[in-house]
Amino acid sequence: MKIALAQLNPTIGDITNNAQQIIIAAQKAAEQNARLLLTPELSLCGYPPRDLLLYPGFIELMSNELKTIATKIPNNIAVLIGTVEINPQAHSKGQKPLYNSMALLDGGKIKQIFHKRLLPTYDVFDEDRYFEPGYEANHFTLDNIKVGVSICEDLWNDEQFWGKRSYEVNPIEELAQLGVDVIVNLSASPYSVGKQKLREEMLNHAATSYHKPIIYVNQVGGNDDLVFDGNSVAFNSAGKLVSHAKSFDTDLVLVGWNELKGDGETRKRKDSDRNEEIYNALVLGVKDYARKCGFSKAILGLSGGIDSALVAAIASDALGADNVLGVLMPSPYSSDHSISDAVDLVNNLGMKSQQLAIKGAMDAYDTILDPMFAETEFGIAEENIQSRIRGNLLMAIANKFGYLLLSTGNKSEMAVGYCTLYGDMNGGLAVIADVPKTRVFEICRWLNREHKVIPINIITKPPSAELKPDQKDSDSLPPYEILDDILERIVCQHQSQGEIIKSGHDATTVARVMKLLTRAEFKRRQAPPGIKITDRAFGTGWRMPIASKWLI
Repeated sequence: MKIALAQLNPTIGDITNNAQQIIIAAQKAAEQNARLLLTPELSLCGYPPRDLLLYPGFIELMSNELKTIATKIPNNIAVLIGTVEINPQAHSKGQKPLYNSMALLDGGKIKQIFHKRLLPTYDVFDEDRYFEPGYEANHFTLDNIKVGVSICEDLWNDEQFWGKRSYEVNPIEELAQLGVDVIVNLSASPYSVGKQKLREEMLNHAATSYHKPIIYVNQVGGNDDLVFDGNSVAFNSAGKLVSHAKSFDTDLVLVGWNELKGDGETRKRKDSDRNEEIYNALVLGVKDYARKCGFSKAILGLSGGIDSALVAAIASDALGADNVLGVLMPSPYSSDHSISDAVDLVNNLGMKSQQLAIKGAMDAYDTILDPMFAETEFGIAEENIQSRIRGNLLMAIANKFGYLLLSTGNKSEMAVGYCTLYGDMNGGLAVIADVPKTRVFEICRWLNREHKVIPINIITKPPSAELKPDQKDSDSLPPYEILDDILERIVCQHQSQGEIIKSGHDATTVARVMKLLTRAEFKRRQAPPGIKITDRAFGTGWRMPIASKWLI
């Protein structure tokens, strides 16, 4: 028996077209003599559907499309489809109204329905809001092979691997005890840096512990702030990798029964560079966000700095350089090199550009505000006016011509509030909002490994907002190497002030960073969605209060 893995890129809510993707994959798999096709978790509606699940019409359409798919797939192939099922006992037993399920389709019919057992409620996941967990081990028999089935989180509760148990049951262990011949897992597991290595170690552990082949099929594509990297894999009963799909792209791969039982060759996967991995995730995130939201062109402000340079490179690869407009908006405080560096970047990427000087707008603001500001010194308010003038110009152009405005702020700036509301924070998507400043430099150096993409001067000059004469970021912030390490310890590792100081950081600096991080929460709440590439991003998984006395 051959088993096919359909690594699909669904659009959330586009149920009819998602169904068509599944049908096409089934037809292609059947042509290659596959007997069973696996699709990702909730492949029919896309993951995560969030509050779309509250609409009865949404659930009804899924049910109808599932029946249609059953009649349109070839008769010689069975298909497992991620879908949603109504819980008939919800009202009588006070349970959640829906199940996160998979349906087995074979011979023109819906043969069986299986429910996800472990429902994640951490980080970006909120499945307990909608779903009731399944309570039975799931399996079926196809061509005398007993297939154990699981959905995403069902795989992530091995006490021996993690050193702890997050849920009462271990569905994979239960399937092994039932004597299944193979375990399959339908997933929608979002990308974060280094996650695939962890997944494969976990799958290898499960396969070798239970002496069962394990097949894992993952969703691919960008959905709002999340990127799904694909990387579907199959491990044989000896824990050897025998099949793998592409990273950050749709794919259809087949694995034979002999390979799963240990007779096939072990596949070797090329280790990916982390900067390359992050860059590919960001490109896919921008590409799918634009496509799924109906945009074909993007606009961004080009300051001659490293952040906007990286976003311009990402956007050019995601949408095509001809579809990206960079706008240079020099002020009297802009250095000559900021303009020339931005022009060099435009030429390197082959993108379009426009230059709009903002001195006239600044003068107009000065005249209007003079009755109130005349007796005060030039300060942050005046600096922010420049940023807001630029933000207004970018929004005007985006509105006029239907561009997607890309925000260019990095994670370090977002963390400490070194950004201007209604100014440089304007946009429909914050491309590098989860990329620390030090990583921004690393990715740009990686981009230049073969030929110059980012002008060298952009990488080597000291970072500056250029909102007043001779300004540098280091005037307002600790060096980024220090800042990013402190932020990593606070945001991702949840370390206390004392723990961070004990690691070697200056106590005054730590206290200041913590205060900045806490005070900037109101800005982050109003920021555009940012593409998540770490385990702890300022997005849907970040749930901090704005009005709080507690220093994070």
